[in-house]
Amino acid sequence: MYLIAIAWIYVVLMMAVAEAMSPQGTVLGAFFTLLLYGALPLGLLMYILATPHRRRARKAQEAAEEAAARASAQAPDGGGETAGAAVAPVGEKP
Repeated sequence: MYLIAIAWIYVVLMMAVAEAMSPQGTVLGAFFTLLLYGALPLGLLMYILATPHRRRARKAQEAAEEAAARASAQAPDGGGETAGAAVAPVGEKP
């Protein structure tokens, strides 16, 4: 995927250089060639092609958050009972 993107940027860059060096061409025309033929379409294409990766990453993050929430919801001793007063409050004797 990245090889095609690099090749396309190279072709568009050469088109922009040819536009800038041409006797009828301008640097402004080269800039718009680079922008409209290269950066915008390639950025859109890369965004669309990266959608499955973003979706997998989001699902993995949600699963990790859910596992962390489940782990923190359990008592430290692993039982479902609440902990009793193991330590006497300050100022009182057991």
